Amino acid sequence: MNIQFSDLIENSPNAPGIYKMYDADGNLLYVGKAKNLSNRLKQYLDISKLEPHKQVMRTLVARVDWDITATESDALILEQKLIKTLKPKYNIMLTDGKMYPMIALTQSEYPRLLKFRGKISQRRDVFGPYPSVSALNETIKTIQKVCKLRTCTDTFMRNRTRPCLLYQIGRCSAPCTIPQTDYMENVQLARRILTGDSEPIIADLTKEMKKFSDAMDFESAAKCRDKITALTQTSNRGMRQNNAHSTNLNWSNSVKELEKWLGIKIDCAGVFDNSHLFGKNPVGAMITFGHDGFIKTGYRHFKLKDSTRSGNDIAMMEEFILRAIKRGPKLDLIIVDGGQAQWNIAKKTAPETPILGVTKGEVRDGDEHFILPTGTICRDLPKDSNLFLLLRAVRDEAHRFAITFHRTVRSKSMTTSVLDEIEGIGPTRKKALLTHFGSVKAITDASLEALIKVPGLGKYAAKKIYAHFHSEVI
Repeated sequence: MNIQFSDLIENSPNAPGIYKMYDADGNLLYVGKAKNLSNRLKQYLDISKLEPHKQVMRTLVARVDWDITATESDALILEQKLIKTLKPKYNIMLTDGKMYPMIALTQSEYPRLLKFRGKISQRRDVFGPYPSVSALNETIKTIQKVCKLRTCTDTFMRNRTRPCLLYQIGRCSAPCTIPQTDYMENVQLARRILTGDSEPIIADLTKEMKKFSDAMDFESAAKCRDKITALTQTSNRGMRQNNAHSTNLNWSNSVKELEKWLGIKIDCAGVFDNSHLFGKNPVGAMITFGHDGFIKTGYRHFKLKDSTRSGNDIAMMEEFILRAIKRGPKLDLIIVDGGQAQWNIAKKTAPETPILGVTKGEVRDGDEHFILPTGTICRDLPKDSNLFLLLRAVRDEAHRFAITFHRTVRSKSMTTSVLDEIEGIGPTRKKALLTHFGSVKAITDASLEALIKVPGLGKYAAKKIYAHFHSEVI
């Protein structure tokens, strides 16, 4: 029987996805998920190591099918969907929807944010499932910081006479005792975050923070900054999770397929991507890969030198590719994330190097097509092929590397304050001031005597800061 089953799974891929087991009559017995389908299915070879109900099920298996997904998280979601709709006989854990944690927003006057593992109710808007409780908790923490929604039960809320600790630490707006004017707007904002729509929110918050900063309302600007930081951290976690599937590639075979497809030899290929926010903090990135995977020593970050190119993706790409060619390493293939315009400028900038364009199409992660070095367009590359998964993985890695660098640059620019305008006030003194007073506004309002008391600041620096904010001559 082991030999029979080993034949059924002989060609299972080293990739994330879901697998389905059928009996001789074609009845679906079981649906499972895996980070690596081949490794997971091999665990069924030794029946003695399986749970009792799976031992029975294994003796009935006559066919095994699988579907590859981009990430393990995608496999988890697809597994749950199939189990709920198809109800396989031997899936005894997920048929009631209680296995994976989810987040819900209740439908009430002041919707509550909660986590649960129970059945989906029509009285809730449900988001998830989440691959782990820690991932779910981090998401709830972000929602609390940005939207300040309540997490307490209705009974607890009705019996409060004063705000709880969550209000005191800025994680709840206390609808239990404080009149609310924008609670439902924050509920809508939470829904956008939970559906992955964080980037436009960050852009809006950045504009709002600049407006407050220009008006010298540093307290409100700091609140916007904290919200941006929380959302950025959540987005970074999401990118790391979505990029995890690249480790499951059979790199050597996939790169060999790429070489055969393009008719070239590849020792080192470079993938380029740009990132900016309405032209602000424009940066670029190049990641490199070869037969053994990503070549981290070849990774490059670029800050735009020619400010006239800022916000122009095509012009930015030209500068970054040109600088990469001059700095090295030597590239056998250049891959650009973008359409015909990006491919054209890359071809013009590096005419001796084959150029491959990876276009997003109308639907990212599903409608990609490719501009080959010859200029022809390929739209029929199978979505579950090693070649397609390789190109998606390297494109996503370049995007992650570029946008992470952009967020770092943007974060540094956001922390710039009026303190930076004062000569001699470096990072150490700036930190001491913010630690002591809590905000820039409190520093600007502080008396000279209060400034002198800041540990490590010194009398001369205190006088300099006081004079800067009060237009006095030392």
